[in-house]
Amino acid sequence: MRPTAEPTAHLPARLTAIRPLLAAEAAAESVPACVEAADLEQSVWLRLLELGEPPADPARWLRRAVRAEVRLAVRRARRETPYGPGPHLPTEVVPSTEAQVLAAEQRRALLAAARRLPGRCPQLVSALISRSDPTYREISRELGISQGSLGPMRSRCLSCLRTILATGVASPVRRGNAP
Repeated sequence: MRPTAEPTAHLPARLTAIRPLLAAEAAAESVPACVEAADLEQSVWLRLLELGEPPADPARWLRRAVRAEVRLAVRRARRETPYGPGPHLPTEVVPSTEAQVLAAEQRRALLAAARRLPGRCPQLVSALISRSDPTYREISRELGISQGSLGPMRSRCLSCLRTILATGVASPVRRGNAP
């Protein structure tokens, strides 16, 4: 959903004039603090709206507000503790036998559907879901396709694959001792 009006349309002209300054200050302060410039801008605009009335010297107030928001963000980042492997989190989850069988069955069905794709799509899809997890460069070299063409081709192939899987057109899964 896109806003229909300019976000600063209701603000006085002297405040909309500081918009480029805010963008520049936020960009300059965000890099050393490892904070997103857009987040800084948003926080400063919120501070400005919370004031109720425009400050007497908007440019000076803006510089101070940006620096204050940077300090808050740095303090907040220092307090945050990233979750990592530890006693409270399992380091490796081993799937149940049933989950492994279901995953293998889904993989076989996916590969069977991929074989029914037109053109070079079967090779591309099988390369994309390969257990070796190749890069686009490796796939392009293997298939002899330019790296820039892989994205659009992947999109077309996955669209066809979705259609095949949704309509159930894929080749039947063999059961028992059937050849």
